[in-house]
Amino acid sequence: MFINDALCEKHKNIKYLSLFSHSVLFNIVFGFILKTFMAERVYLLSMNQQQSIFLAKSEVKTHDLEHKRKISWNIQKYNASVLKGKEQFAELELARKKAKNIKWKAIEELDRHLEVFEKNFTAKGGKLLWANDAEEAQQHIIKICTEKNTTQIVKSKSMVTEEIHLNEFLEAHGIESVETDLGEYIQQLDGEAPYHIVTPAMHKSKEDVAKLFHEKLGTPSNLSPTQLTLVAREKLRSKYQTAQIGITGANFWIADAGAISVTENEGNARLTTALPKVHIAIVGIEKVLPSIKDLNLFLPLLATFGTGQKVTSYNTLFSGPKQKNEQDGPDEMYVIMLDNGRTNLLADISVRESMYCIRCGSCLNACPIYKNIGGHAYGATYSGPIGAVITPHMKGMEEYKHLSYASSLCGNCTEVCPLKINIHSMLLANRQASVNAGLNGFQENMGWALWQKGMMNRKLIGLAGQGIKNKVFHSVFSKSWANRREEIQFPKQTFQQLFAERNKKES
Repeated sequence: MFINDALCEKHKNIKYLSLFSHSVLFNIVFGFILKTFMAERVYLLSMNQQQSIFLAKSEVKTHDLEHKRKISWNIQKYNASVLKGKEQFAELELARKKAKNIKWKAIEELDRHLEVFEKNFTAKGGKLLWANDAEEAQQHIIKICTEKNTTQIVKSKSMVTEEIHLNEFLEAHGIESVETDLGEYIQQLDGEAPYHIVTPAMHKSKEDVAKLFHEKLGTPSNLSPTQLTLVAREKLRSKYQTAQIGITGANFWIADAGAISVTENEGNARLTTALPKVHIAIVGIEKVLPSIKDLNLFLPLLATFGTGQKVTSYNTLFSGPKQKNEQDGPDEMYVIMLDNGRTNLLADISVRESMYCIRCGSCLNACPIYKNIGGHAYGATYSGPIGAVITPHMKGMEEYKHLSYASSLCGNCTEVCPLKINIHSMLLANRQASVNAGLNGFQENMGWALWQKGMMNRKLIGLAGQGIKNKVFHSVFSKSWANRREEIQFPKQTFQQLFAERNKKES
C-alpha cells in the first residue's frame, strides 16, 4: 500500500509525495534488483488463474458506464426502501445487538443444536442427510432422483444450490432443473449465475429482460415488466405440476422446532414444495436459530436489510412431510445439512463471526468495490464483502486470497450489516492469514523487505534528483499508476532541502 503524503510549500506551490519518493529512491539505489523485482511484472507473474480472471472482468466492468448506471439505479432504490423499513424498529441498534448475540451463542453451541434439530425433524418423518462437501450433496440428490425416476425438478431461489452447482449437475444426468424465482429464471435463460445474493438479475434493465425473452421465448421485444412477469408465470406453472421433486434452500433452520424457514416474495417456494411429491431442502450448517421465537427478530431484520420491507410476503416453516391429518405437502421431505468448508470458518476464531451472516446482501449494496465491478467479477457464488471473507476459507486461500484485497477497508460493510458483523476486520485477517501461509510469494516478500530497508535509512531517501525520480517512477508504475491517473512530477527539491532552507532564512 502506498501512502500519498502530499505536502505543499505555500509560496513556491510545490507538491510532492514523500513516502512514494522514499520507496522509489531506494529502488534506484538498488537498480539491479529493481530490474528483477519490478512491482507490476512480479505481480503479473505471481497471479493465479482466479485472480487473472477477476482482474480481467473487473477491468471491463469498471469502464462499463451502462453497467454502472443500472447498478446505481437499483441500489438507490434499495437504499430508499431500507430507510423506510428501518422505521418499524423502536430500538434498531438494540435489535441488531440482540440478533448478533443470538447467532454468537448459536454458533458456539452449533454441535448441540444440530443434534436437537435432527431429533425433532426426524420425529416428524423427515429424513436428515449430512454432506461434507458439494460432491456428497450432489450424490445424495441424484440418489433420491434415481429412486423416484425423476426427469424434472423445480427449484426455488437458493444460493447454496448455486454453491454446489446443482443445475449443471442435474442436467449432466439428464434431469431438467427449472428455476422458479423470476430473477433466477431470467439468469437461467441467459446462462448466467446470480449477480447478487438477493436480486439475481440486478444488472439487467427491463429492456434487457424484454430482449432476452424475445430471443429465448419468442415474445415481442417491447413487453412491459408486468407482461414479462405474466409470460414467466405461464411458462412456469405447468412445471410445478409435472415435476417429481421440488428443491429449496432455507433462510434458517430452527433447532427446537425441527423445521426450516423459507422467506420469499413470489410464492414460488410454496408451489415448489406443495405440488411435487418429494421436497429436498439444502441448507448450510451455519443457518441455525436455536428457537422458533427467534424468528420474531430475524424475519423483520432480514426483510428490512434485504429488500426494505417490514416483512417479506411469504414466510413458511417446513417441519417434515405431509402428516395423516394434512391435505397438502410432499409425501417425503429431506434436509441436506451442508458443510462444504463452513467448518473451516468455525475453526478459525478470527473469521468465525462470518457464520452469523443471514445473506441479506446489504454489504454488497454498500461496498464501493462491488458497485464498480459487480457480482460476476468475483468468480464465486458469494460476492461482495462477505463473499470475499468466506470464499477463501470455503474454496481455498491460495486460489481466492485476492478477494480479500479487493476492498478499501472503509468499513461501510460492517456499518450496514444488520448483525453488525465485523466484515472489514475479517478481510484484514484473511490478508494476514495468506501472508502467514506464505502465499504472497518470494518476490513480494523481497519487495517489502527492500522497501522497509530503504524507509529506515534516511540517507538513501535523498540520493536521486527530480529527473531520475520521474523516469523510474513512470517506468516502474506505468500501468498501475499512470494508466489511471495524471502523470506525477516530483519537485526539484526534497522536503529535507526545503526545510533546511527555511531554517537557514529564519536563523
